[in-house]
Amino acid sequence: MSEPVWIAGAGMTAFGVHPDRGVRDLVREAVTGALDDAGLALDEVEAAFYGNTAQGALEGQLMVGGQIALRALGARRIPVFNVENACATGATALHLAVNHVRAGAAEIALAVGVERMNVGDRARTMKVFEGGYDVSAPEELARVLAELGGDVDDSAVGSRSVFMDIYAAMARSHMAAFGTTQRQIAAVAAKNHQHAVHNEKAHYRVAMTVEEVLAGRALSYPLTVPMCSPTTDGAAAAVVVGGRALARLGSRRSVRVLASVVGTGDTRALGDHDRAITRLLAQRAWEQAGVGPEDVNVAEVHDATAFAEIAQTELLGLCAMGEGGHAAESGVTSLGGRLPVNPSGGLESKGHPLGATGLAQVYELVTQLRGEAGARQVAGARIGVAENGGGFLAGEEAVAAITVLGG
Repeated sequence: MSEPVWIAGAGMTAFGVHPDRGVRDLVREAVTGALDDAGLALDEVEAAFYGNTAQGALEGQLMVGGQIALRALGARRIPVFNVENACATGATALHLAVNHVRAGAAEIALAVGVERMNVGDRARTMKVFEGGYDVSAPEELARVLAELGGDVDDSAVGSRSVFMDIYAAMARSHMAAFGTTQRQIAAVAAKNHQHAVHNEKAHYRVAMTVEEVLAGRALSYPLTVPMCSPTTDGAAAAVVVGGRALARLGSRRSVRVLASVVGTGDTRALGDHDRAITRLLAQRAWEQAGVGPEDVNVAEVHDATAFAEIAQTELLGLCAMGEGGHAAESGVTSLGGRLPVNPSGGLESKGHPLGATGLAQVYELVTQLRGEAGARQVAGARIGVAENGGGFLAGEEAVAAITVLGG
């Protein structure tokens, strides 16, 4: 991290179901919001990184989605890079923009992520998720899930994506190893649904109790529907600047990027948590940032299911292994607790438009570190971390990204 870089502006649409809004319209709102927030015009952007995972599968738009969406806004002549990296696409777009500026290839770069998942054909949308593991070896997926979570008869449960089965198997493995309970997983979901009440951009804004979460429609055990992220449309964007641009802007609201790392996993035993992808990346991120997990005031983690928040807070070092469920149940990770996690509502409530999720996490952290989050503000927030991961390979995420920001 030789050259310092900052996020000068961030923007985000409301997340939800937007049947009358196309990708270009969502991109326009997020990008315009980020540029206005930074006090910049589009023609000052020197490079753009466009994150999307599903437009090709759902709309047939391949290869040049970023060029089309950004040309519609008026972008001309700049390099536009199309980014696809599973559910970590948004954070990856930011990572590339950060490194582009740090390398001196630009002083101002744009990262944007967008997804329109609700296209009126649920079966087609669910097929998108089936491409997030090694499709050439489905028997290997079945073997790993059985090793993680044992054999479970889920023939009576309803429609769901394959990733709910994946997260359920990972949850059962964690329960067996550490004694984590279904009620603790429900406590994470209830906390995040409560947080989202204060987020006007969240997909769902209805508070739920632990009992209501547990009473939700059952998916693969131990998951219920309120523990899982919905199918969401939306976009988010960030403007990344170097020192000269920051000096010209004179902004006191810019947030410094302390670390940005992206990586893949390594061969390991399924129970070897010390070699888990997030644990290894976190070690790099803390070293790069010059801070440790004990310095973090607020976190946004990839809770595509409530169990994932438990796992990721542990692997990031925000709590000890096996203590993530207790941290949620005891209020440690709630607003007003020692370390609020997912004050935005997380993916379960805010929503999960795949290519936009990582940048939406960054939008929340920027808002928190500026002290502008209103009723969901974390008091005294100075250091924030976002973890964004996706896909599935060899028993864990195929890719993960960690971003550390400082106010």
